[in-house]
Amino acid sequence: MSGSANLRKKFWEIPLNELNTDEWEMLCDGCGKCCLKKVVDVDSKELYWTRVVCKYFDQIKGSCKCYSDRVKTVSDCIDVKEMINQMPDWIPETCAYRLRAQNKPLFDWHPLLDKTNKLIHKSNISIIGKCVSEDHVHPDGYHEHVVRWVGV
Repeated sequence: MSGSANLRKKFWEIPLNELNTDEWEMLCDGCGKCCLKKVVDVDSKELYWTRVVCKYFDQIKGSCKCYSDRVKTVSDCIDVKEMINQMPDWIPETCAYRLRAQNKPLFDWHPLLDKTNKLIHKSNISIIGKCVSEDHVHPDGYHEHVVRWVGV
């Protein structure tokens, strides 16, 4: 990430459409939930989150291994900038982007407020230790890995 020279004071309180690139990137809390695979019920159209995570998600560091090329490399990668307005249900309720799009404040555990990344793990927000790589699950079996803890 770029240096803090392009970050305004309390930029996380500024509307999303006014953030510069560095501020947008820093707003991410690093939870990894957007990297989880989802399934949609064909009849009800209801969205379900799974514990199956993209194969490029580093489950130790909690980050994407191909971040700069993720949307090109992963065909179903969520582009948060596009999804936040088009399909907000595809973004976790705890996500800083969704919160700010709804003009809500960040949670106290957010690394920008905590000044560390410790509370995001202590608060059980991060997916580290809770997921399985898509390399180990056939796409037809995603429904067997549906979880309810994502939006909480």
